[in-house]
Amino acid sequence: MEKLGLNELVFIGLGLYDEKDLSVRGIEELKDADTIFAEFYTSLMPGFSIQKLEAMIGKQVNVISRRVLEEEDGKQLFEATKKGKTVLLVQGDPMIATTHVDLMISAKKQGIKTLVIHGASVVSAVRGISGLQNYKFGKSVTIPFFEEGFVSETPYIVIKENKERGLHTMCYLDIQANKKKYLTINTALKTLLELEKQKKEQVITKKTMVVGVASAGSPKPVVKAGYIKDVIKFDFGAPPHTLVVVGKLHFMEAEALYVLGDAPKEVLEIAE
Repeated sequence: MEKLGLNELVFIGLGLYDEKDLSVRGIEELKDADTIFAEFYTSLMPGFSIQKLEAMIGKQVNVISRRVLEEEDGKQLFEATKKGKTVLLVQGDPMIATTHVDLMISAKKQGIKTLVIHGASVVSAVRGISGLQNYKFGKSVTIPFFEEGFVSETPYIVIKENKERGLHTMCYLDIQANKKKYLTINTALKTLLELEKQKKEQVITKKTMVVGVASAGSPKPVVKAGYIKDVIKFDFGAPPHTLVVVGKLHFMEAEALYVLGDAPKEVLEIAE
């Protein structure tokens, strides 16, 4: 008799904050799994505990490195599916990162059944909690660490293109999980101002409206909207942090930033 779950790979989103963010369906799949892997290099879950998760599901969770998924092309996961149902736990939503999409494609090509159980994503959480409308966002971008005096111009270019179209820009902040380094909103804003000094196109100034969000999905998220000159001095607390550079505002978005994000009252006057 063929073992149920053989040659099956299940991607499960962990959500944003702790193990309680898992869906009921996700927990059911974990309890039924033969092998469970988890990766934690793409984001940060401040309240998450592997020990608590293992106690919840009665199974061992194997943490794997970025190398296993990218340099080894997920071979360890695919081998595990030959012995039974295999789960890969991913922070946020599993299919936001291109690495996981690539893994699913590879699994399908090898005849491995796949299933995705979605989790809360920072993409929807930040947009929702700030009150900015989802359809008014343009291309997203990652702001990297300022390494040895060099920083990529890509964030500046993307923000410029979005602003020309009146769209908001969601900026993911660089993470080096193996070094426990997490770029903050304050440092990211300094980087953008430094890029403005180099480019001199008046895309990012101290009067540019931005929104900083910290600890989205936690019991105490932080949302602060305002001009860069003010937000850059704000204490957002511990990461993870996300930054939004604001484009043209609908009047309801402006009111949301004023009420929910403590933006200055003049934000109501620049809305359309």
